[in-house]
Amino acid sequence: MASQTRTVRSGASGDAHRTSHGSANARKTSTGPAGARRNHRAPKNKKDPKRKHKGLWWKILLGVIGGIIVLGIALFAYLYATTDIPQPEKIALAEKTTVYYNDGTTPIGSFSEQNREIVNCATLPDYVGNAIVASEDRSFWTNKGIDITGMARALYNNLTKGTRQGGSTITQQYAERYYLGETTSYSGKIREAILAMKIANSQDKSEVLCNYMNTIYLGRGAYGIQAAAQAYFGKDAKDLTPSEAAMIAGIIPAPSTWDPAVNPKQAEKRFDRVVGIMKDDGYLTAQQAADAKFPEVKEYVPSNDYAGPTGYILSTVETELTNNKAFTKDELETGGYKVITTLDKTMQDRIQQVGDERPEGMPETLQIGGIAVDQSSGSVRAMYAGQDYLKQQLNNATQSTFQPGSTMKPFGLIGAAQDDVSFSTLFNGNSPERFETTPGTFAEVPNALGISWGTINLNQATANSVNTVFMNVNEHLTPKRYAQIAHDAGITGDIQEDTLYNILGINSLTVWDLAQGHSTIANNGTKNTLHLVDRVTKADKDMYKANPEPKKVFDENVCALTQHAMLGTTTYGTAAGVSSQLGRPVAGKSGTANDETAASFVGYTPQLMNVWAIWNPGENGENLVVPSFAGYGVSSTGYPAHLFSEFMSTAVADMPVEQFPTAVDNGKIGGPDGDWGLGGSRAPSTNQGQNTVTPSESPSESASQSASPTQNASPSQTANDKPTSEPQQPAQPTPEPTQPAQPTTEPTPPAQPTQPDTQPTTEPQQQSGQ
Repeated sequence: MASQTRTVRSGASGDAHRTSHGSANARKTSTGPAGARRNHRAPKNKKDPKRKHKGLWWKILLGVIGGIIVLGIALFAYLYATTDIPQPEKIALAEKTTVYYNDGTTPIGSFSEQNREIVNCATLPDYVGNAIVASEDRSFWTNKGIDITGMARALYNNLTKGTRQGGSTITQQYAERYYLGETTSYSGKIREAILAMKIANSQDKSEVLCNYMNTIYLGRGAYGIQAAAQAYFGKDAKDLTPSEAAMIAGIIPAPSTWDPAVNPKQAEKRFDRVVGIMKDDGYLTAQQAADAKFPEVKEYVPSNDYAGPTGYILSTVETELTNNKAFTKDELETGGYKVITTLDKTMQDRIQQVGDERPEGMPETLQIGGIAVDQSSGSVRAMYAGQDYLKQQLNNATQSTFQPGSTMKPFGLIGAAQDDVSFSTLFNGNSPERFETTPGTFAEVPNALGISWGTINLNQATANSVNTVFMNVNEHLTPKRYAQIAHDAGITGDIQEDTLYNILGINSLTVWDLAQGHSTIANNGTKNTLHLVDRVTKADKDMYKANPEPKKVFDENVCALTQHAMLGTTTYGTAAGVSSQLGRPVAGKSGTANDETAASFVGYTPQLMNVWAIWNPGENGENLVVPSFAGYGVSSTGYPAHLFSEFMSTAVADMPVEQFPTAVDNGKIGGPDGDWGLGGSRAPSTNQGQNTVTPSESPSESASQSASPTQNASPSQTANDKPTSEPQQPAQPTPEPTQPAQPTTEPTPPAQPTQPDTQPTTEPQQQSGQ
């Protein structure tokens, strides 16, 4: 009965009333099918509560949507009523981007001179404007200033794909670029669309198109169709052919990067597209479209802003900012930015003066590249890229390559120190020595000029650039490990991993790349990405800030040991006299390319690094021998060191004299397994413990066994031949002349050769390129 009561009460109230006063049979069937039927036949005026709530939600949703629409219409009406169209003469013209030295006030130059000439569009053939319509806005003649479908499609792609599409009509582009400035925010796009609609309702389509053609940027520093016609074809806009008009119109979205001189394939692809649309839309007949051929453009001659060395700086700045995706080329040329570089004006003026000097007898073909770097931050303080950008646009600091030779040996020292090898370990420094240079291939490897150095340690081998010692080092490291160390230091160029010769610098690099790698050692193991741009601002707002991405890649003491070994180069080694000339400690390393086609020098104090290289390309790009000139030795290996001294003597003149970090040589004689060099058994017991090495010490260790160098030594002479007398330090070489007293007279040969860097002649010649 209780169950029957819950069921009755769950029915409609009218049914319950009738059941309570009806027969017993009615009550008995209240839970059966009849009861269900009674519920089904409930009075129609009684509504289901669930349906009532569902209808309420629809009303609320429709009300919200309606309210949004009303507010949107009201806002649109307000913005439309309050938006004024600037007069044509008030158009915000594109601004030049100016590049400054690191003081932020001294200008270096600008990316482009604004070149604009307003023309009467009535003088232009119809196909000139219609080519632009075909390229940028096919519905231009019929739309109301905006393209709702295009904007919706662009919004969807931006939200789903992270792109930056604008979906803009010609009228919107005109409003964006010349009334509002570049707009990328959604609020800016709304203002742009409203202004475009107002322009479309108040200006004739022909007037809008004419204003657009007279102001849009079309590359090569040209603003407007008249300037572009002159820049690309050397003629007035009224004389453009349909093909020429189509080419210019096709590259509008990215005129600098789609310039036929830069990207001919893309330019032709865009040209074909425009011609096809012009035919389809009736602007060209089928015959005219068939006759249209991609036009030949004139050679681009940069503005005078790029004359002299300035062009190298501007182009390097532009490349740096575009390669890291901070800006596009077109944005830099038209954005009105302030680019503040890391360059020090005094240093830049000096490095240019030093590099431009052409001593008597120097071949006109000889190329020079140089760079000065603050290794603590990766900031480039000065760069020698060439004499005149307009005459040679290949940058000798960042683009031209050469064989660095023995300047690559210090990366082998890093590996030796990492493997716990004491730098007092003795090696066989005789010449030649036989090595398995590649798997299964053996070769006799000589030292420079065939000098046999006898038994020497790593510090002496570094100072005197002894090839046979470093080939032995690379046998233990392996070429692959050596290449990885160089890449860890920051070198990005290719380094062969299948030959012992890679430690002798047989692979071509740029001056910039070589400086990048050595700056990590000079900065005590922390790698900073070299950069020329410090920051970019606009209207006092920071738009970009350099991030050198400092990364610790080597142990500080490993680098200190390498720096100490390199100190010997500038005191008694291949660049003897450089340290005394500067009056401070200088870590350095000289290098000569295979077959004497290039020479280089890397040097640094604790505050500043400077790298120089010279090479001699032939007319067809082949590598020619660098001859002697102005008293500078065989292959002029002393000239890069001379350039270093000339620049650094003024660059560090006002800097305090600083010492390099103290190096603690706690490695093992002969390495952990005693198989490096002559092995652990050949070393005096006094060297088995920790050895603290300070930069002020003499480059020779008292425990080292050093034989006087001999030229043309017999190949059979090995380190097993002990000297009969007390070991002597190799004879001190005469420093390379910095200012030869009589340039036309060959100087007296030094007591010790000044070129122990030449690579083995058995190695195939590597193309360094120009």
